[in-house]
Amino acid sequence: MKFLHLSFALFLAILIHQQSSNIYVEAGDGFIRTRGAHFLLNGNLYYANGFNAYWLMYVASDPSQKSKVSTAFHEAASHGLTVARTWAFSDGGYRPLQYSPGSYNEQMFKGLDFVIAEARKYGIKLILSLANNYDSFGGKKQYVNWARSQGQYLTSDDDFFRNSVVKGYYKNHVRTVLNRYNSFTGIHYKDDPTIMAWELMNEPRCTSDPSGRTIQAWIMEMASYVKSIDRNHLLEAGLEGFYGQSTPQRKRLNPNLEIGTDFIANNRIPGIDFATVHSYPDQWLSSSNDQYQLSFLNNWLNTHIQDAQSILRKPILITEFGKSWKDPGYSTYQRDVMFNTVYYKIYSSAKRGGAAAGGLFWQLLTEGMDSFRDGYEIVLNQSPSTANLITQQAHKLYQIRKIFARTRNVERWKRARATRRGHWQGGNRGRHIGN
Repeated sequence: MKFLHLSFALFLAILIHQQSSNIYVEAGDGFIRTRGAHFLLNGNLYYANGFNAYWLMYVASDPSQKSKVSTAFHEAASHGLTVARTWAFSDGGYRPLQYSPGSYNEQMFKGLDFVIAEARKYGIKLILSLANNYDSFGGKKQYVNWARSQGQYLTSDDDFFRNSVVKGYYKNHVRTVLNRYNSFTGIHYKDDPTIMAWELMNEPRCTSDPSGRTIQAWIMEMASYVKSIDRNHLLEAGLEGFYGQSTPQRKRLNPNLEIGTDFIANNRIPGIDFATVHSYPDQWLSSSNDQYQLSFLNNWLNTHIQDAQSILRKPILITEFGKSWKDPGYSTYQRDVMFNTVYYKIYSSAKRGGAAAGGLFWQLLTEGMDSFRDGYEIVLNQSPSTANLITQQAHKLYQIRKIFARTRNVERWKRARATRRGHWQGGNRGRHIGN
């Protein structure tokens, strides 16, 4: 119990004792669920120490490269990483998953099947994103272009969120992915507990409507649609965490960007099960120094974790964070300071029973993937100091889970003993015992 104080163990014991009468206990079906501001897996608290690897399906679809997926999962699992976020889209363009609306490339889909099967083998849960805001792998631009080619008059890529034909294409993609039968596992995606959650879109932005109404309406419609097909899985919107019109006093915390999203209003939508936040101070505040960026990071995370807990009452994951070696004056030390800051925020919230439930760095690569390097990549066996931080964080979160499970088992034992005693007393009532 190296990382945990007795006072914390007592705190958790009290917390569980208070909640033991109404805690949501599921059969051990392996699906992650939420209860208030916590994730639960088979009735026990769940924390996500994870990574992004958008490339998994793309690489897995090439038979000569797919072993890299297994290697990455193996390396991740050996460092205690438990969740991977990746793309379940690739629209148009080179080696697509969906080459035209509703038409799919089976070889690419088998790549995604393989990713899910391998994740299952290594005990890693997946967050699968269903579309991209940006042009890479097609994105909303490709959807809008498909609709234009069918005679729709569309003036902006943001019509992705408004046009009924485009929304029909997106819903069809959602339906196809969720109902997919995995050729490796024999399980439909919507029934597979290896998948932790669906993500509506990677970093949705609608700059043409800074009021936020367009994206709010789109998330409401699509969250409802996803839940109509799949009630097993959690759902999140893919948000970066920018504050909007519903909390004007919070907008001063945003980097200087107006992108039409609203962290509070968007995450309050009933079908959205947990909040997400991204953090790239090196991109958003590129002209400022490391100290200023760290100060921003501290405020950004503190506020979002606090709001998830007290306003949204939902768990929050930091689903993307990182620091690029392409930044001027970059040092591994500065990157480690950033990782440490994020990890400490998560841990200090989690050990108090708070809403922060994990972080996923951007991005994990394995050796021999130089063409995927973007400045933010971590190759675990080439970055010993960062890899060490990742492993330590995994261990700390595991300890919290263990204490929770132990305390819960004690509660269960006490309840069982009380029940047995009640039965015994009831059964012996009225009998003369002894001489």
